[in-house]
Amino acid sequence: MVGASAQRDFFPCYHRRLNPNPQILVLDAGGQYCHLIDRKVRDLGVYAEIRPSDTPAEKLAAARGIIISGGPSSVYDAGSPTVDPAIFSFGLPVFGICYGQQLMAHALGGEVRKGDRGEYGLATLELDDAADPLFQGLAGRQQVWMSHRDAVAGLPEGFSAAGRTSTCAIAAIAAPARKLYAVQFHPEVVHTERGKEYLANFVFRVCGCEKDWNPRGRVPALEAEIRQSVGGRNVFFFVSGGVDSSVALALCVRALGENRVRGVYVDTGLMREGESEFVGKLPGVAVERAADRFLGALEGVTEPERKRHIIGEEFVRVQERVMAERGLAEGSWILGQGTIYPDTIESGGSANAAVIKTHHNRVEGIRKLIEAGRIVEPLKSFYKDEVREVGRELGLPSELIDRHPFPGPGLAIRCLCSAAPGALRATPDGFIAPVSSVGVQGDSRSYAPVLAIEAMDHDRATDLINRLSGINRVIGAVRTAVPLGRMQVSAAGLSRDRIERVRRADATVRRLSHRSGFDHRVWQFPVILIPLGADAQRPDSVVLRPVDSVDGMTARSVTIDAPLLEEMCAELLAQEGIAGVFLDLTHKPPGTIEWE
Repeated sequence: MVGASAQRDFFPCYHRRLNPNPQILVLDAGGQYCHLIDRKVRDLGVYAEIRPSDTPAEKLAAARGIIISGGPSSVYDAGSPTVDPAIFSFGLPVFGICYGQQLMAHALGGEVRKGDRGEYGLATLELDDAADPLFQGLAGRQQVWMSHRDAVAGLPEGFSAAGRTSTCAIAAIAAPARKLYAVQFHPEVVHTERGKEYLANFVFRVCGCEKDWNPRGRVPALEAEIRQSVGGRNVFFFVSGGVDSSVALALCVRALGENRVRGVYVDTGLMREGESEFVGKLPGVAVERAADRFLGALEGVTEPERKRHIIGEEFVRVQERVMAERGLAEGSWILGQGTIYPDTIESGGSANAAVIKTHHNRVEGIRKLIEAGRIVEPLKSFYKDEVREVGRELGLPSELIDRHPFPGPGLAIRCLCSAAPGALRATPDGFIAPVSSVGVQGDSRSYAPVLAIEAMDHDRATDLINRLSGINRVIGAVRTAVPLGRMQVSAAGLSRDRIERVRRADATVRRLSHRSGFDHRVWQFPVILIPLGADAQRPDSVVLRPVDSVDGMTARSVTIDAPLLEEMCAELLAQEGIAGVFLDLTHKPPGTIEWE
């Protein structure tokens, strides 16, 4: 955990507020989307703040309404997040989301049933016609986004069920006379098609809030915050060439002046083809060659969290060496980072949040620098779409700010490994491959095998993940060198040859995507190498992972047009070592966008 002061700094006030008191308070039960709820309320023009879930009711009384976030726990777990039960009886409107619905029902005498598998990703909600101020006007069939294991099975006294899905009998509840409402789905995420209306109805109709939040003037306020945080010191950036670090660097230059900011790009040997050349042309950025150091430390490693920790700690060591060599090690210099909010929350950066994967900018060495006050992160409470907006305000070129996201650990986490060989296991639904990937299910981290099927059916993939235990991702076989059932997983760690193999595959896919215009239709397009092969000469397969998203917190898997998919397959299968091409059919949740 980071220190208390750093924890408070995750939520800086960087917009102009007309009212000094928050009208909506969001109680943090550890959900991946807690901060997103806060942001979506502010997007409606109403000031909101986050509080710990167990904040005493009397400290919440000045607000006009309370929202209880989702979270990774079960209400039956020892030590699971709870709320002061007085919030349900002192007259303030309360809106529970996901775990918030379960917590509300449990606290008021309803029944919550512990789930074995859960419901993840897209679902169809049937919402009843209602006259209450929250659900009125929203009745009918609609797409919502689910991520839960447990579910409400019995209503508390005085509540009625307002909606359901095919696998969740009680997906919305209401006690309008008491101003208590809850939903099992996530209205705050972009893939719940009418989510903004649910939040707006609660904020304005139920709570009677007035607009008091002005999102304009973002850049001047951020510059002032940078100057206050940095003081008389100078800032040293390790830039990646991606939008986050580039925008953070530009903000610091604008706030402090060019003479007080330095940028270095570290070539780790884990970057995409042509990346080092592209970043080396950015103004004011020097290139540090460190491929041998990173690749040597990673040689043979298979476990994903260990990869991320090694890369993060190597970055700290390179940082210390570079700063010492350039005379930047004394106390007058601090580190700048392009950390954004999803990095923080997926790394377990709030009190009740689960660690999904440790981002390289949240490893132990970085946390120590945060504790020591030696890091400035001007974008740490922003999402990717907001970072792009800031970049546009700064006048950065579109070819920089509209680039697809690329992970800080680079191709290392797109090159999956296996500690031991294994055969695919045939099931009535497909083949279970002993290759595991990271997922986020019910706001918790999962690490589970992949199910391979011989179809390109996203709806079937969603159904399979919700129905089957022990998997968190489904891939469809586009074309393989041998029948799918004869493919084998080989023991394979990280190596220079495999990094080069995924680099070539990625370059091919990016070239064809750009030429066809497909890259402008998706938010991100990771290319994954997995140790699933036909023989010793063709030990790996490529998984294509195009997704549609806005902020990276949720994502939909995207279908590739047949002619383009065939062209990609033909070129990829002609490359050395490639035995098959697959399409990832998994939304987020349950699968993270990156596999590790």
